[in-house]
Amino acid sequence: MKRALVTFKNSGLRKFIRKHQKYAPVLFFIGGFIFDTLTLGRIDRLYDLTVLCLHMTSLSITLYLYNLADDGKWKNTFLERFEEYFPLAIQFFFGGLSSAYVVYFSRSVSLSKTASFFLILVTLLFANEVLKKRISNKYLQFGVYYFICFTFFSFMIPVFIKEMNPTIFIISGLVSLSCTLLLITFIYSKSPSTRAEIRLGKLFSIIFSIYITINVFYYFKLIPPVPLALQTGIVAHDIKVKDNTYLVTFEQKDPIIFWRDHHSKFVRNPDAPVYIYSSIFAPTALKKSIIHRWNWYDETQDTWVTLDNIKFNITGGRNEGYRGYSYKNNVKSGLWKVEVLTEEELVLGVIDFEIIIDSSQKPTRLIQKQF
Repeated sequence: MKRALVTFKNSGLRKFIRKHQKYAPVLFFIGGFIFDTLTLGRIDRLYDLTVLCLHMTSLSITLYLYNLADDGKWKNTFLERFEEYFPLAIQFFFGGLSSAYVVYFSRSVSLSKTASFFLILVTLLFANEVLKKRISNKYLQFGVYYFICFTFFSFMIPVFIKEMNPTIFIISGLVSLSCTLLLITFIYSKSPSTRAEIRLGKLFSIIFSIYITINVFYYFKLIPPVPLALQTGIVAHDIKVKDNTYLVTFEQKDPIIFWRDHHSKFVRNPDAPVYIYSSIFAPTALKKSIIHRWNWYDETQDTWVTLDNIKFNITGGRNEGYRGYSYKNNVKSGLWKVEVLTEEELVLGVIDFEIIIDSSQKPTRLIQKQF
């Protein structure tokens, strides 16, 4: 055992971490982020569920171990030799669990929604560098933990019960709130150093503030309806369904445009309808109603006008997303956007385009693609 301990103390990993101690927490955070980005695929897959549950469980246990280390709780135990790795493990699990949200929604064509959560993740990434004590700051530590916990349950509960709605989102928040407060209370009761460092009332106020903020964001539809994701959104000239295959005819985008499939300027054929095709990822057996909301921009009033709401149902499970489409015959020239919404009117994505009605112009670069 003594020889093994000496080998561990002189290991290359230990020397590397000590040499780059300043940057190690950020590197481990990024490592967790990259690990999930490369390995996770879909939220209802057994592997993904297992990884996320292990991450969340390991994070909770490591937080407990780390916060009791300052009290000498693990002195003369086998855990003592690993104490300096506890904060790095916390950073790894923070990075891994944070990245799960981006991984599952990166397929959405709603870049504005995805970008908002990238901003949150970047904030989490650099918060530890801004604060002098980094992850040892317990207010930061438990605040980030609660945000991660809320995100975790907002994914998991709809997947396991095969249903999602505002009530389920509220339940997810309450479950995560209860788990976080129980962990904090347990650590607080066991750790004199934690009791000396934090004021429990202040920490609980921070946690409740995060809880209220997330719910306000959800109420104002600033958070995508997890775990649904819009994978594809196309304005098309024709859609045919044959042998469970969707044949979508649309005008190709310019090569440099990577964030959408179709051309933004839609040259309409005379008297032909305008189609909107969408595919939405949903976990297996989760059923939901989806709305295509057609909006036209009225330049005289300088406002968007809703002209139609077309509703259809989806059932989850298909890896490429549940397919559906809507169409309109009575359209005007000008700017259009079709919002893809849940029945609670939470935005999955927006398909925007400009309709040009001009008999002298013809659509070019038409292709037909199978979905």
